[in-house]
Amino acid sequence: MNDLTNAAEILSSATQAKASDIFIVAGLPLSYKVNGEIRSEGDRLMPADTEVLIRDIYRLANERSMKKFLEYGDDDFSFAIPGLSRFRVSTYKQRGSLAAVIRVIVFELPRPEELGIPPIVLSLTDITKGLVLVTGPAGSGKSTTLACLVDRINATREDHIITLEDPLEFLHRHKKSIVSQREISTDTENYLTALRAALRQSPDVILLGEMRDHETIQTAMTAAETGHLVLSSLHTIGAANTISRIVDVFDPSQQHQIAVQLSMVLRAVVSQQLIPAVGGGMIPAFEIMIMTPAISNMIRDNKMHQIEGIIYTSSKEDMISMDNSLLDLFRKGRITRDTALQYCTNVEMMRKKI
Repeated sequence: MNDLTNAAEILSSATQAKASDIFIVAGLPLSYKVNGEIRSEGDRLMPADTEVLIRDIYRLANERSMKKFLEYGDDDFSFAIPGLSRFRVSTYKQRGSLAAVIRVIVFELPRPEELGIPPIVLSLTDITKGLVLVTGPAGSGKSTTLACLVDRINATREDHIITLEDPLEFLHRHKKSIVSQREISTDTENYLTALRAALRQSPDVILLGEMRDHETIQTAMTAAETGHLVLSSLHTIGAANTISRIVDVFDPSQQHQIAVQLSMVLRAVVSQQLIPAVGGGMIPAFEIMIMTPAISNMIRDNKMHQIEGIIYTSSKEDMISMDNSLLDLFRKGRITRDTALQYCTNVEMMRKKI
């Protein structure tokens, strides 16, 4: 990675090093993240260096125009280099200089078992209608989990799957299903426009990259209500928080109606976070909530705070709390005691159990 004038070299080197992200920021050497740790190489980049590299990246991305970026200070796009990898790029201005963070996305769809995605999460692909949400903080692997679910449906069902993403990450080949992948701003104007159009495109499954505003959420719930399977993500931790977040997006006058609608269309919430594993690397921990009549009633009656208790005390295999997931990883020797305590929600209870 010492040839700092050549973006293609940098992307190639980062892919070989199995980096997840590359950082091009003035005042720092070229940096990249491997297994959650940031490594730096070479000399500090000056504003002129970052500009050369970023212009080079736009050239690699099919000669993409920099007009929007230079005018507004932000841009998101993805592109592929055949035989190497796909890259998701977020360019931005900082302190008057050009900067970028590039996510490296491998061409091959990841194998769920290698990533530690449990069978119960994969079995959500048996659901044929309703809303399934995968939630967690940024960089927790939500997109990867959703890609695995889409791939499983693609391999086992004769459906029309429409994915709406910003930007496209994993590329799906047509297997048993027909997969239409649409990138926001490249193939369509925005999520809402694309989602409304999708309902006229005979979909069986709709993957909505993110539920960003009340109009998109409302349309997604209507799609789930009318017999489609809608998969989407939110930046929330925990099923109860996710449900509260969705309801809180709406005006108080609408919240009861939305809660009733959500209680009928929601099928499952998977909440995940990536945590440091023993011996290096990262490992996912999952909270899984499957809709039951009791949880449906709690959502309808605005008793979201009680949902956590139901998940925590559930003895069913398809329902597990984040803390029990962490405890399981600790008992299997996959994570340390300190890590379990750091990432759990109820520290006192976790101390007792450990």
